[in-house]
Amino acid sequence: MTVLVTGGAGFLGINLIRHLLESEEQYQVVSLDLAPFDYPEADRISVHTGDIRDTAVVKTAMAGVDAVVHTAAALPLYTPEEIRTTDIDGTATVLAAAEQGGVRRFVHISSTAVYGIPDHHPLREDDPLIGVGPYGEAKIRAEELCREAQERTLGMAVSILRPKSFVGPERLGVFALLYDWALDGRGFPMIGSGSNRYQLLDVADLSSAIELCLTLPAGHVTDTFNIGAAEFATMREDYQAVLDAAGFGKRVVGLPAWPVITTLRILEFFHLSPLYKWVYETASKDSYVAIDRAREKLGFTPKYSNQEALLRNFQWYRDHLEGFRGSSGVSHRVPWKQGILGLAKRFF
Repeated sequence: MTVLVTGGAGFLGINLIRHLLESEEQYQVVSLDLAPFDYPEADRISVHTGDIRDTAVVKTAMAGVDAVVHTAAALPLYTPEEIRTTDIDGTATVLAAAEQGGVRRFVHISSTAVYGIPDHHPLREDDPLIGVGPYGEAKIRAEELCREAQERTLGMAVSILRPKSFVGPERLGVFALLYDWALDGRGFPMIGSGSNRYQLLDVADLSSAIELCLTLPAGHVTDTFNIGAAEFATMREDYQAVLDAAGFGKRVVGLPAWPVITTLRILEFFHLSPLYKWVYETASKDSYVAIDRAREKLGFTPKYSNQEALLRNFQWYRDHLEGFRGSSGVSHRVPWKQGILGLAKRFF
């Protein structure tokens, strides 16, 4: 099977590519990404550098492809225009090329952000979709495009995966805040008491779920699936495991939710905070999804708990710190700028 991975140079992309290359199945892998593919695996795959919004580039990368895993997206820290054109228009371009190219499998990586800020848990696939901000709204529309393509193209099985926030090797982004503070021997502030349950996901488990969608019968995979860890404790307990691993005896520090959220809203308005609305508005609340459908239809069995996923990511962070020290950006592959939160570190 020849598999095109859009966003192949990103955090999920490279972990999925490594997973496919190491699989017992035999895959030919093609990567398409706007960013350069600067990994050792470059000589084992076909690499295309370009934008998913460019029809000609996508068509070239799609040649001879049997399956597409669409991970490319503009994340919430991008501008609303970049999010709209990438996450909606780009998805439409990739879907059209897949249909024209006779692709048999299409796996779209969506997000649990499509549920907005929910009033109940666990969340299930049939719950209402209420996107928060440009990113959540764009992800909802991208899912609609996938379902429309499925209806038009009977020969292409379309899977929509809604993963919880996932961590693992190469993951930085917002989690770099926790790891940076832990290694500096600081406590870590938490919005609220930390008694809420906030489900995460290891990227290795997400990669396994994606492969199941590539290989199982079409009738099993043509659906929408929540993907998350099966084992998770409270947010305080899970994050404390990282501080314990750092070895400085520091603790998670709970802060009153509403004053902190109000402050972060102001800081975000002035571009002084690395956190965006969906992160800080949900950080003090329960956030977990039911994975029953993925268990029953895909046979999905998560290997890692929240704490195991966080600690595996933390160890990678420690081992590779020199490679990204001083860098920052808006993708998951680089640390996010701490802004004024970097000044707050001294008080913890």
